[in-house]
Amino acid sequence: MTNLPDAGPGGGQAAEPEIGHEHPDVTGGWLRPAVFGAMDGLVSNFALIAGVVGGTHGDHSSTVVLAGLAGLAAGAFSMAAGEYTSVASQAEYTQAEIEVERREIAANPKAEQAELARMYVERGFDRALAEAVSEQIHADPDLAVAVHSREEFGVDPEHLPKPLLAAVSSFVSFAVGAALPVLPYILGASTLLPALVISLVALFGCGALVTRVTTRSWWFGGLRQTVLGGAAAGITYLIGDVVGASLG
Repeated sequence: MTNLPDAGPGGGQAAEPEIGHEHPDVTGGWLRPAVFGAMDGLVSNFALIAGVVGGTHGDHSSTVVLAGLAGLAAGAFSMAAGEYTSVASQAEYTQAEIEVERREIAANPKAEQAELARMYVERGFDRALAEAVSEQIHADPDLAVAVHSREEFGVDPEHLPKPLLAAVSSFVSFAVGAALPVLPYILGASTLLPALVISLVALFGCGALVTRVTTRSWWFGGLRQTVLGGAAAGITYLIGDVVGASLG
């Protein structure tokens, strides 16, 4: 709740209003790979196990455990490497564009100052105010680079996504998601049913959890993820059954 400003002693300057909310860091580079990693690990390993079960007959527990652990390790390392490379490439490209802007501000300060003023005028600022604000911003070259970067291509030079954070988030979340469907077999299960129940419940939980940072309802997010993951596993099971029968 924001407090109303109170007049200071003797009718002096009013106290500065307090800000009643804070935003999390939405550009740190961890949320997307963590969510995608957990979902991908759960769905891909659940589908892999379902395919192995569909394509084998008799006691397939050891085969499922081997396939599940191999899928976990391969997927986690692949996800981490892919996230690191993609986020690092994007950050390097963004940094290169920031340096282009820095050089342009140093070479043509008046033109860049006028460009920033025009942006503010287009947003509804009075021209005199826009020019004054732009002039004050350009008094500090680093601030000018930061403001131009945000206004022109929507990035903050101080808060670029971190490749290592994205890679670690992706690795850990994929491994956790991929471990769930294979865990019942490690603990001695001999049928797909326990893995099916755990996987579907986890899929619903993951989908519902994601809605905490979106505008979707929890039941819609959970149900959507359950249907998609279940469909992927069901189709893979049928493919495994057909391939297993043809090879047998």
